[in-house]
Amino acid sequence: MPMISVEVRIFREGDVYVALCPELELSSFGEDIESAKESFKEALSAFLEECEALGTLEDVLDESGFVKAEGLRVPEEPVLREHLAHGRF
Repeated sequence: MPMISVEVRIFREGDVYVALCPELELSSFGEDIESAKESFKEALSAFLEECEALGTLEDVLDESGFVKAEGLRVPEEPVLREHLAHGRF
């Protein structure tokens, strides 16, 4: 299985913290930040293992925008990252 690096964003939603990896459309949650991170690590491992078992891991990573960099699969860096607002100004 390839080494993979993912970005995880954590949000508070009510009484729980949600850990989200947008590139893989994968999320998990916990009662605090640390438990959300640990829960996400378990979900990520299960996801990657299942993809590997199905023989689809490389395709999933390619389609999700991951590139190879020094023996590691990482999300492709965008040319531009910007927040845009829409509405009446």
